[in-house]
Amino acid sequence: MLVKNPKFEISAVSPSQYPKNNLPQVVLVGKSNVGKSSFINTMVNRKKLARTSSEPGKTRQINFYNMDNNFYFVDLPGYGYSKMSKQEQIKVGKFIEEYLSNCNQIALIVFLIDIRHDPTENDRLMYNYIVNISNTPCLIVANKADKIAVTKVDDAVKNLKSSLNPLNDLTFLPYSSERRIYESNIWNFIDKYIENN
Repeated sequence: MLVKNPKFEISAVSPSQYPKNNLPQVVLVGKSNVGKSSFINTMVNRKKLARTSSEPGKTRQINFYNMDNNFYFVDLPGYGYSKMSKQEQIKVGKFIEEYLSNCNQIALIVFLIDIRHDPTENDRLMYNYIVNISNTPCLIVANKADKIAVTKVDDAVKNLKSSLNPLNDLTFLPYSSERRIYESNIWNFIDKYIENN
């Protein structure tokens, strides 16, 4: 897919602030430092569309990025960042759950995990939520594939899949914002869910 004019549209913390249209939404979830902003930027070939930060946990709202009035990338606040106060964690958790539970335009959840590490407890909680509660199609993206040798990527993805998804009923794909060799597979997967909406 070629996105010609991606743009940031709005940050939201409640349903009244969500975009008022029926465009499908591709939702990005993952821990705070997993690289969701870099994923958005490289997928649409922009350097600064989504703000990246050297300090994880900066995103405290739901950010909607309009892709040529075709669909949205929706960046949810990352989880597992210890410097966020308990009160803030509860507040952010509530509006994330409200969005995932009540937004009817969600076409696909893209769940980013770090290809280098075993899934964390928070990763497993998010996985269980997606699979058992949300009933929404999901793609697991094994991100930061540039941090390991190309020859080890396939095995690392298989290991994550066997650890997180022993039923083998979800798609896992590698990705790297540095290596541009994985993008077409991701776009091909996303396209199927955009076209169906």
